[in-house]
Parts: sequence; structure tokens; C-alpha cells
Amino acid sequence: MKTSQTFMIYILAFGIFGIINTEMGVIGILPQIAEHYRISASQAGLLVSLFALAVAISGLFLPLLFSGVNRKRSMLFVVAVFVIANVVSIFAPNFTVALVARVVPAFLHPVYFSAAFTTAAASVSQTQAPRAIAKVFMGLTAGMVIGIPITSFIADISSLEYAMAFFAIVNAITFLTMVFFIPSMPVTGRQSYGTQIVVMKKPIVWISLGAVIFIVSGMYAVYSYFAEYLKTVTRMSPNQISLMLILFGLTGIAGNMLAGKWLSQKPRQAAIGYPLLAALIYFLVFVFGHSTVLMAIFIALWGVLFTFALNFAQYWITSVAPEAPDMANGLFVSFSNLGITIGTTIGGLFITGLGTHEVIWAGLLLILLGFVFIVIRMSVYHPNKALINMN
Repeated sequence: MKTSQTFMIYILAFGIFGIINTEMGVIGILPQIAEHYRISASQAGLLVSLFALAVAISGLFLPLLFSGVNRKRSMLFVVAVFVIANVVSIFAPNFTVALVARVVPAFLHPVYFSAAFTTAAASVSQTQAPRAIAKVFMGLTAGMVIGIPITSFIADISSLEYAMAFFAIVNAITFLTMVFFIPSMPVTGRQSYGTQIVVMKKPIVWISLGAVIFIVSGMYAVYSYFAEYLKTVTRMSPNQISLMLILFGLTGIAGNMLAGKWLSQKPRQAAIGYPLLAALIYFLVFVFGHSTVLMAIFIALWGVLFTFALNFAQYWITSVAPEAPDMANGLFVSFSNLGITIGTTIGGLFITGLGTHEVIWAGLLLILLGFVFIVIRMSVYHPNKALINMN
């Protein structure tokens, strides 16, 4: 990969960091938001749930509508909206305004992701595309892992407004960097909407989406209650839990690199191997969840598999619809967020009905269902068939 291409890919990754930081970073300051606007914790949680819902809805059509727009312009537009919305959030006079300022940019979230993934894949050869996309995914990992503690830290030492300003600053830096260092990227040979939508008629697309929903929901059924599990089952202190979150994130970055290499060279083995390894880790976490030392080891491996799964989900959908990359990436973003919602809900039901320790079974069940869809796809659609290229 040429230096200029690599630099561009890292800029795209930083843009994803800014967007994910805006989406996930607020989790660390929800108590301050609830206190600031004098609302309940569940009301403050709407800032997260409605954001994800907006992403899931818009991912089905907005990337398609923007598919003919110059990719640099579309990404700049999205980032600009995020900057403006972040600034509005800083000075929002009430919770309603703050909520609107969160939901509006959320609808454009899939547009940036789709354009960034498509641009990264197009900048290299087809065989190197998974590695390029894995580099872009580093921004997502950093946003999830770094965004929450940094935002929480800023709010603790200064104020809620300064924490919200952090979101705006990161996105503003992205905007300026893209203006000066990303070349114009007009869309050549634009496909009609009908040509792209027609991929939804392919049974293999729906089989692939089924796998993605269950794999992602299996991840989040447990990850959403990561801190609660370590607190209740492993009996870790708040400081230890923070260290485990950092460890999880650091190994997650390694997972991005592993995914890029494995999906480029041995996609079929990766497809079969991931859910089995994830199920094994979940089983070990369930059996040895009371051991602090063993849990630290399992968390390190868990972090690798977590980000590997995100890369896999994106590849699993786009590989069956290479003729409509914008549509495919939009489907990935939309159905991944749907998987997050389903997984979090089912995990919560397991905790409520059976207890925190039993949430592992929710993750195991969902991941194994994902494995079933993977096996169906690989058995029904042979790699040599024109419908899918799994080589």
C-alpha cells in the first residue's frame, strides 16, 4: 500500500473515531447529563438508544441515496453536520434540544461509514481490501475504547460542556484534515438505484445478514454488560474494571490487524473459526469468571475476537454484493446496529430472569445461531459459483 494511500486510510479511520466517539463517548457522562437536565437515567439513555435506532433506519437507504455523490463531499458534509450538532449540544438549553442534536447527525452516520469503507477498499487491490478496511476499523475500536474514558475524565475534571466540546473538536480536526489531504473522489460509472437495490433479491444476501445479526448480537449480549459482569461475578474493583476495559481495547486493535490478514488470505477458515473461538472464550468466561487472573487472560483474547467480528461482519455482507458496495456497506451498518439492539435486549432479559452470571448463555446461543447461518451459506453457495467469491 502506497504511503499516500495509507495516510488517506488513517484519515478516514480518524473520521470514524470522531463519529463513534460522539456516539459512544456520551455513555461515560450519562449520569452528569441526567443531573444537568434534571431527568432520570433512563431518559438520559435515550441519547444512546435513539442514536442507534436512527443509524439502523437510515443505513437501509441513505448510503444508497448518496452513492452518486463525490465521496469527499459526502464525507465532509456528514462531518460538518456532526460538528454543528456537537456545538449545539454544548449550549443546549434543555434535554429535548440535546436529544435532537444527537439524533439528526445519527441519520448520516451510515453515509460516512459506507463512503469510508468503499474508498478504503477501492484504494488498494481486491485481495488487499480487507486489510485496508481493517485499518479504517481501528477508528471504530479507538472510539469505543478511548472515547468513553476520555470524555468521562474531561467531565470529572472540568464540566459537562467541556466534555461535549471534545466531540466537536475531534470532528472539526477531521473536517480540516479531509479538506487539505483527501483528494476529490467523484463517483465514476454510477449505478442506478434499481441496480443496487436488486441485490436484496439474492437469497445469499439475506443468509449473510442473518449471520451478521446473530454474530453481532452475540457479541453485544455480553459486552453491553461487561462492567456489570466483572463487578458482580469476578468481584473486581472500579479501577480494575477500568484496566480491563483498556486491555480489551488494546487487544481489540490487534484484532483489527489479524482480521485484515486472515480475511485476505483465508476467508473460509476465518468464517468457520471465529464463532467457534468466540463460543470457547464465552464458555471459559462462564466457568472461570470468578478468577481475576484468568479473566484478564480471557479478556485479552475476547478483545481480539470482538473487533475481528466487526471486520468479519462487514466482509461477510460486502463479499456477496460487490456490484453494489454502497448498498452493501449500508446494510452492514444498519443490520449491525440492529444486532446491537437485539443482543443488548436479550442479554438484559437473561440478567433479569436468571442473573448476571447467566448472561454468557445469551451470547453463546446467539453466536451459535450465527454459526448456523454461516454453515448454511458456505454449504449452499459453493465458492466456485458465480454468486459468491470466497477465494
